[in-house]
Amino acid sequence: MSVEEPLFRIVRGVPTVEELAALVGVIAVRSRPAARPAPAPASLWARSGRPAGPAPTPGAAAWRASGLPR
Repeated sequence: MSVEEPLFRIVRGVPTVEELAALVGVIAVRSRPAARPAPAPASLWARSGRPAGPAPTPGAAAWRASGLPR
């Protein structure tokens, strides 16, 4: 494309200035790459509910190990 060549042209009809402005706005918005929203970080409340390590294994002293810090 050369500098003199238009990016688009009206093939039929006589658009008003407002219609041309709307068309240019739509083309400008659609030509931009879609930005993905940044992932929201997990809150401290949500992170505290996740298990910190492996689940306690069943056994004779499992009840005691389940209450100990990991």
